[in-house]
Amino acid sequence: MGNDASADVQTAVIARGGIAPDIPFNAVKWFNGSMDTIGAGTAASDLAARFTAVREQTVELCEPLEIEDYIPQPVEFVSPTKWHIAHTTWFFEEMVLAKFVEDYERFNEHFSFLFNSYYNTIGNRTIRSERGTLSRPTVKTIYEYRKYVDEAMQALLGDVSAHKNAVEIEDLTTLGINHEQQHDELLLTDLKYCLGQNPLDPVYDLTWDREDQQALGKGEFIKIDAGKYEIGFEGNGFCFDNELARHTVFLDEFSISDRAVTNAEFAEFIEAGGYDDFRLWHSEGWEWVRANDVKAPLYWEKHAGGWSHFTLQGKQEVDPDAPVSHVSFYEAAAYAEMAGMRLPTEFEWETAQSKFEWGQRWEWTASAYLPYPGFSKPPDAVGEYNGKFMVNQMTLRGESIATPESHSRPTYRNFFHPQMRWQFSGLRLAK
Repeated sequence: MGNDASADVQTAVIARGGIAPDIPFNAVKWFNGSMDTIGAGTAASDLAARFTAVREQTVELCEPLEIEDYIPQPVEFVSPTKWHIAHTTWFFEEMVLAKFVEDYERFNEHFSFLFNSYYNTIGNRTIRSERGTLSRPTVKTIYEYRKYVDEAMQALLGDVSAHKNAVEIEDLTTLGINHEQQHDELLLTDLKYCLGQNPLDPVYDLTWDREDQQALGKGEFIKIDAGKYEIGFEGNGFCFDNELARHTVFLDEFSISDRAVTNAEFAEFIEAGGYDDFRLWHSEGWEWVRANDVKAPLYWEKHAGGWSHFTLQGKQEVDPDAPVSHVSFYEAAAYAEMAGMRLPTEFEWETAQSKFEWGQRWEWTASAYLPYPGFSKPPDAVGEYNGKFMVNQMTLRGESIATPESHSRPTYRNFFHPQMRWQFSGLRLAK
């Protein structure tokens, strides 16, 4: 899914976020040596280029939009595009510039209230459900804000090696780059949800043709032997703290599919009465299905010839060979139950991932989002970043077609509440 993305009425994705100005950055390990999130190289001189690249990437995502597209917020868990491009700017201003630039003058002293996501340590903020009610500041003003902060960041990064806090600035900027990449994905999925509520089925971009790519793999199962395996991030480069500490797990023998479940396979689940058979569902899942009259994945619509779905290219026929998307954990688990199999745990997924191709969908696992052994929740704002979301959510692994390039790794842990399905989320079977 910084990320405010998963409060889902909470926060997820993607829980990412910020460091309060009064907290030492080394209170938590976000960064392990060198990294290459965007662009090439690892030297400090490359940091400004990576910063510029991700900031331009966000603006490019907004190029197809009309002014009216920036503001709608039809539900609480979706944020307006205007808020995303302002919040990611606020991150750099609040976490870097205000802390390390002497006599820094904020663009607007009220923006911290408007664009803080969930950091109680930093101060009060706009109620999440009301982000879409703000017609002011205007979109034009927000782009002026981005320009103001970008220029200040470039000035700081241009001579960062001479700064007494160079390492801390570089690490926080690196965190900010990854944070903005998460919001780039959220921007697309939130925008899709907003456009998908429109009966005119508006097009975001006719060239955004990723949703119906054929599922990778042959549909064969890969056997993994029982044994001890290492889980979690190690080595040089960036990672979030929820990928730490690396630790050993024991796994029984299992098999995992080399292909994600496809639209055709999920359509068979629907036709077989999967949404009407309580025996397939978790108790809470069945209550969710009944309360919300769920009959198919989000955006699917039945017609005489089969199924269509809303995409960022507008309404399209569902491609039977593409991996299913926009299903909740409840739906994924029910499908696995009907198939006589199960979802893999996140440890099984990470252990086996080098043996199959992944990256088209975030894949639900059977694992609750919990801290690893050795995880330490830092105090104050840093502790609000990940630790406080480790309850009542399920872990997803992989990446999706909306994940920015180079923003994935085998140890990346995404997480959402089990009913959420507006992300590009699918599933892979295990047994």
